[in-house]
Amino acid sequence: MSQSFTDHYGMPISTQQAHAAQCWQEGLDRLLSQNAGPNTKFEEAIALDDGLALAHGGLAFWHMQRAQPAEARTSIARALACAAGITRRERQQLAIINLWIQGQGRQALTQLIAHLAEFPREALLMRLAHLLYNRGCSSVGEANFPVAYLGLLQKSAPYCDDHWAFLAEYAWAHHETGALDEAMRLAQRSLALNPSNAVAAHSVAHVYFERGDASTGAEVLGDWLQGFDCPASSYVHLSWHLALFELALGQYHRALARYEHHIRPYVVAKSLATLPDSASFLWRLQLYSGASATTVGTSPEPSLAGQPWEEVRALATPMAERPGFAFQVAHAAFALAASDDQEGLTMMLTHLQRTASQGDLCTREMVVPLVQGIADFAQGQYARAAALLEPVCPQLVRIGGSHAQREVFEDTLLEAYLRAEQFDKAEAMLAERLARRVSARDTFWLGRAQAGRGQHTQAQGSFATAAQSWRLGDTTSPDMTAFHDQYRQTT
Repeated sequence: MSQSFTDHYGMPISTQQAHAAQCWQEGLDRLLSQNAGPNTKFEEAIALDDGLALAHGGLAFWHMQRAQPAEARTSIARALACAAGITRRERQQLAIINLWIQGQGRQALTQLIAHLAEFPREALLMRLAHLLYNRGCSSVGEANFPVAYLGLLQKSAPYCDDHWAFLAEYAWAHHETGALDEAMRLAQRSLALNPSNAVAAHSVAHVYFERGDASTGAEVLGDWLQGFDCPASSYVHLSWHLALFELALGQYHRALARYEHHIRPYVVAKSLATLPDSASFLWRLQLYSGASATTVGTSPEPSLAGQPWEEVRALATPMAERPGFAFQVAHAAFALAASDDQEGLTMMLTHLQRTASQGDLCTREMVVPLVQGIADFAQGQYARAAALLEPVCPQLVRIGGSHAQREVFEDTLLEAYLRAEQFDKAEAMLAERLARRVSARDTFWLGRAQAGRGQHTQAQGSFATAAQSWRLGDTTSPDMTAFHDQYRQTT
């Protein structure tokens, strides 16, 4: 008969081995904080007690989060085989994780919500709820998932005030629904309880992004990353956030060096999980610098002239052959379009159109026009790209991801407007964005729209404001060169 030890959150762990329970707890904490090595601790727990079902379940969760479904299925099968004699709570947790791994996200979420109502401090399932909701309509059919996720966590809030993992998740739900001050308060409280918590640091980065404070965001996140465990997969994504801050400051060469060393598939894990960061960074870099979207480079050396799209395209190719979640498909489209892989794009669109014709509204209304719009933009068909992206961008939350991640699609629409000389539409969109937060790039784009409409005095003012914000930027980068050329034309 298994003895029941208690974890940090007051939940029982069915095992006779105290050291196995301790290893499992360390693995769970590493997983919830997105630090390196949760799998190692789960494996240590299994070596001490092969019948510790939660350790097999934690390993399954880790594999699935890293886009390794075959390994996840093997681990969850072992967990379920050990389920005799464990508590009902543990069995329910494993059953929910199994539903997720088997591709039954909606059923998993339904059972998860009921489970959290009974066990509101179930930290691992809060993390799973985040992952399920974060794929938007492709996963659980929730069009406005940040609001739904916030509502779920609000029910656990009275029981989790001392829970660093909960506070970090709660912070994320707040900044994605616009409550930036509360998000920062929650994230900082989480960090005070667990300073190495990457989930809370992630929310801090999002708050600075949403506030338009790239300078402070870069400083705070850069300092935090210096003490973080570099092998953790979250290091890649947080490095991506730092690179976005650097791009916002006009520091192209610093951002590109960060990509080369900490983000690019050439030097980090080559898995589908890394695709969005790599593809969106390279697309932004070329979009902001005014380069052709099909500029391709294969050199491992940093360069603004040509970027290593081929290695990112290799990650995207499976999405052409078998499109998956909308968020990943849309990022795969960046890589295929920028690599001028017309065969891959055609294959992807054929599969998507077939799915759309079978009644999948999200694919028909969101994914097909996104992919086609990206493809048209890459081919220089800017008016066509704008027409496709325009109705999609106001409802981008449907594809999942965070606002910081989805903004690349808005940026593509803005640049399409400007290149298609649809200056009124660009100016209206920029006015709405600038009302929310300061942005040197948006101010520069506003100047371009104003100059296109012949409003040279207003354009000069916008360019002057952008110049002040970009005073520490790379003066020789393509974006800065284009900026100074247009600035001079208005003076």
